[in-house]
Amino acid sequence: MIRARPAGPASLAFVLAAGACAAGAARDGDDDDDAPPIDAAAVSADAAARGCEALDILFVIDNSISMSEEQDNLALNFPAFMQVIQQSRRDYRVAVTTTGVDYAFQVVTEPGGAPVPASLAGGDNGAMLRRTSCGMTKRWVDKTDADPAATFACAAKVGTSGPTEEMPLAAMRRAFTDRVADGVNAGFRRPDAMLALVILTDEDDCSHEAPLTLGFGQGLCATGLEPPDGYRDFLDQYAGARGRWAAAVIAYPGPGVCTSSFGSANAATRLARFVAGAPSNTTMSSICTGDLAIPLARALDVFDKVCRDFPID
Repeated sequence: MIRARPAGPASLAFVLAAGACAAGAARDGDDDDDAPPIDAAAVSADAAARGCEALDILFVIDNSISMSEEQDNLALNFPAFMQVIQQSRRDYRVAVTTTGVDYAFQVVTEPGGAPVPASLAGGDNGAMLRRTSCGMTKRWVDKTDADPAATFACAAKVGTSGPTEEMPLAAMRRAFTDRVADGVNAGFRRPDAMLALVILTDEDDCSHEAPLTLGFGQGLCATGLEPPDGYRDFLDQYAGARGRWAAAVIAYPGPGVCTSSFGSANAATRLARFVAGAPSNTTMSSICTGDLAIPLARALDVFDKVCRDFPID
C-alpha cells in the first residue's frame, strides 16, 4: 500500500540553492527560470515524517573531454548535498559510474561499400567505480563511512578520457543488470531502499542496445537509438514500482546549444523525453546554470517527494 507522509520542516536545500545565487549573474539566457521553484520543505529533518528509510543513489557522470569543470563543481557542492541527507537522518549509500559504454556495430565507410566492423571502447559499462586513490574499499560510499562527503567528492572527479558518445541510460541499465550478474556491483541495491538516479552530462543520450549497421554518412547518435521509454519501464520493473525510484537529470533541456562558465552544452532531447514520461518521479535542470548547487537541490526535492510517498509493505 501507499502510506502518505506529511511534509517536514524547512530543509537545508536552501544551503545549496543560496550557494548558486552568486553564480546566477554569470548565466546566459538558458537557465532554470521556467522550472518550478524548489520546495521549501524538500527534505524532512523529522524521522517520523519520512516514507522511505533509506536511499540508494547512483550518479552517472559524463567523463568525456568537455566535462572537467562540471566534475569540479559537482565535487564542490556535494558536501552540502550530503549534509541535507544527513540532516534527514535517512540511511544512504552513493555510487558513481560514467556515461561510457562499449558498443560494437557496423558502418559503411564509402558509397556502395560493404559494412565493416566498428566499435566504441574504453567505457566503464555501468561498473560502479572503486577509487582506491580516494580511500574507497568498496564500490559505493555508505553513511557510516569515515568521511562520506569527502570520499564522494574525490570519486566524482572521474576524468575526461571516456567515450565522446555518451550513453547514460544504457550505463544505468548495465549497472543494475550486467554488472550485478557478473558480481561487480553486487550488494549495492537494498530492497527496502528507494532507488535514486542522478545523470550529469553536457550532451544528449546516445544509448544503443541492439546491433546496428550505419549507412554511409550516418552518425551513431542520430539513428537506431533505444527509445527512452524502455529505460523508464526498466526502472519500474527493477525498483518494483514507479513509486520506488526517482531520477534527476542535469543536462541542457534545449533547444539548440547553451553556454555557461562550464563551456557549451548540446540539447539533451532524449533525456528530456525520459524525464517527461515520469513527471512525478523526475526532474531536469539546466547544466548551463554555471553552478550545480540549484540542480542538486532540485534533485533532493524530487527524491524527498517520492520518498515521502514510498510504498511501505
